[in-house]
Amino acid sequence: MKNFSRLLHLTVLVLAVLAARVQAADASAKPNIIYILADEFGYFEPSYMGNPNLRTPNLDRMAAEGIRFTQCLAGSSVCAPTRCCLLTGKHSGHTSVRSNGGGTPLRAGEPTIASILKPLGYATGGFGKWGNGGRGSTGVPEQHGFDVFVGYYDQVHAHSYFPPYLIRNSEELPLGGNHFGTNGQTYSQYVIFNEAVKFIRANKDRPFLAYLPFTPPHGLFQIPDNDPAWALFRDQPWPEEARRYAALVSLLDRHIGEILALLKELKLDERTLVFFSGDNGGNDYFPSAEQPRGVHGANKNPKTGVEFRGRKGNLYEGGLRVPMLARWPGKIQPGRVSELLCYFPDILPTIAEVTGAKPPADIDGLSIWPELIGETAAGRKQAQHEYLYWELAGQTAVRMGNWKAVRPRKNAAWELYDLSRDLSETKNLAKDNAEMLGKLTTFATAAHTPVVEGTFASRELHERDRAAKFGDPSQPRAGNAKKK
Repeated sequence: MKNFSRLLHLTVLVLAVLAARVQAADASAKPNIIYILADEFGYFEPSYMGNPNLRTPNLDRMAAEGIRFTQCLAGSSVCAPTRCCLLTGKHSGHTSVRSNGGGTPLRAGEPTIASILKPLGYATGGFGKWGNGGRGSTGVPEQHGFDVFVGYYDQVHAHSYFPPYLIRNSEELPLGGNHFGTNGQTYSQYVIFNEAVKFIRANKDRPFLAYLPFTPPHGLFQIPDNDPAWALFRDQPWPEEARRYAALVSLLDRHIGEILALLKELKLDERTLVFFSGDNGGNDYFPSAEQPRGVHGANKNPKTGVEFRGRKGNLYEGGLRVPMLARWPGKIQPGRVSELLCYFPDILPTIAEVTGAKPPADIDGLSIWPELIGETAAGRKQAQHEYLYWELAGQTAVRMGNWKAVRPRKNAAWELYDLSRDLSETKNLAKDNAEMLGKLTTFATAAHTPVVEGTFASRELHERDRAAKFGDPSQPRAGNAKKK
């Protein structure tokens, strides 16, 4: 009897070890996911789109080695709401973060891409600008599936590249030599990028999600004078901020190239799906009488001169159209261009299908996996949206195929455009096609639910972070010193 008990115990132990090995092998076979989100990088700003000013050789390479989407639309046209759509798979009629006031939180327990990957054994890291809940709230990343997040929790804090500190899992990470937010000794993007590289190296032997919502080129347009990217543009005949912006784009592109090189070094290239996109439509930065859409033309086609109407902050194409690339050697056929109409809520279900994760039941997105690898390889046809929906600060927009309805202000009249003939949204067809307008506005009514935001236990640390844009909140500012 004693021998039988010992044998049974040994058998159970062996089976447990084998099960653990099978589980580990299954986990290691799952693909890595990297999502690089560039802050306020416009559709026509990559050099693969023919931009005459900006240099993006690594993005050009990604486009050549993967798939480029021509009709990918952001979740919203400003920072925080668009990130919420991306992370949760919901459109802005259902999300908890629909305003851009800074620090508005996700609800407690709200699923994200990170939280659905955790049960599968994924390491989950985020590095850059969060924007979905300030410190002290229900929306901090470590409560939504992230093992680690290093960067800014609040987007006001994220405007400065020389803040006195960054945040790591709600704790302050001091940056030496930075005092007043406008200059200093420790450049935040270098720290954020290095933390991302450390995370990828540390988790090379297990599946990981690296969410990289990098801040360049948005913010105060700060870049060290000794950064090689500044040398490329310092002598250009543009205003200094326009030159700094161009250098930030090159810095971003360099870091993307270093991430791709790291994957090759670690032999993870063919096990990693890499996405890149802007976070919302571009801004018409640095306009002049000669260049009313800005020096770098984020919303103007440099080849044809055709312009998107609007820009960041509204729901015309200029506020929503973003550059979007995906690369996975051996899976995604190189050099493809996709006309698929898609938007940020589609990212979560796509990652869920790729990894075998279970998506939440209440999402609005559709997986674009068949579009990425082909319907034959995916084993099914690509599903299409009946409609796409956005709302922001009294604005509303609905898209069905090439038809788009926009209400630019609360209680304003609806406008209707046929984007197949009028990409610049200049010819309002609302009076000529009441039936189509009625269909789209019916969708809009059905898509909206009242917002339920997350909550703060205390706003003290969040307000401290917002003040840190200008320097150390615990020290008097140089301009505010009391006279003796």
